[in-house]
Amino acid sequence: MSKQFWLVVAVAGWVAVGVAYAQQFPILDRVAEKVIQKYQSSTCEQLWQNRGKQQSPEEQRVVGFLKTDPQMREAFFNKIAGPVVNKMFECGMVP
Repeated sequence: MSKQFWLVVAVAGWVAVGVAYAQQFPILDRVAEKVIQKYQSSTCEQLWQNRGKQQSPEEQRVVGFLKTDPQMREAFFNKIAGPVVNKMFECGMVP
């Protein structure tokens, strides 16, 4: 079989995995969207001021879930990593 065929099969497989994660953790998706929105709508100054502040009870609960479920943690980080790290880079928070 051709390389192109296997490439299409691999891409379809990754799409299926992504859809499975989205269906497996619907609440997590909403929390991830909230985190992404927070970073995208905040100024760099706001992010610097909030860095290291005490977490809200809701944030503590989410962190607790992420600590106990490696699959959920991976799905959450895969979803927020790009937008959050991009904003942090723009603000000089990561090298």
